[in-house]
Amino acid sequence: MKKYLLTGLLVWVPLGITIWVLKLTISTMDQSLLLLPEAWRIHGLGVILTVAIVLGTGLLTRNVFGQRLLGYWDSLLQRIPFVNSIYKSVKQVSDTLLSSDGNSFRKVLLVRYPHPEAWSLAFQTSVAAGEIASHMDGEYVGVFIPTTPSPVNGFYFYVRKADTIELDISVDVALKSIISMGVVAPNSPAALNSDPK
Repeated sequence: MKKYLLTGLLVWVPLGITIWVLKLTISTMDQSLLLLPEAWRIHGLGVILTVAIVLGTGLLTRNVFGQRLLGYWDSLLQRIPFVNSIYKSVKQVSDTLLSSDGNSFRKVLLVRYPHPEAWSLAFQTSVAAGEIASHMDGEYVGVFIPTTPSPVNGFYFYVRKADTIELDISVDVALKSIISMGVVAPNSPAALNSDPK
């Protein structure tokens, strides 16, 4: 009985959360249409407009004019006190996570955390250099250890490279393992089917 209950939950929980997120997104986007005349208000139009705006922005910034406009926008936001620190930090994180040609978050490591007898999945983000490296004995790497089930939060440390284990799995597979709290293990069929390598 317990086995069937858990199997049923594994089917319905992801589906229920997906439907809830979609419903929340659609209703939130539809709120932005309250400025339009009532005859133009169609349920779901907010999502279509949002996708169109994001897609249009992506197409625009892929040409020379769009690149200049984006550069102007970046420089404008970086001149505003307080806003510049928030914008710069968020932009660096989004560039790291969404860029297809970046080097950060491209290595999945095992590091000892939160104590010497435990191992955690981590992403190598950098190699210690300059002022930071001058205070360290040996080669150190910067690692981000995401929390589960929300990998957008976590901890950032420098650890000795010799004390890490580099894994031969993609960032996507590691993130799925973290989000699922280890239910989708890196060598499970679900993880292997989703591995783009």
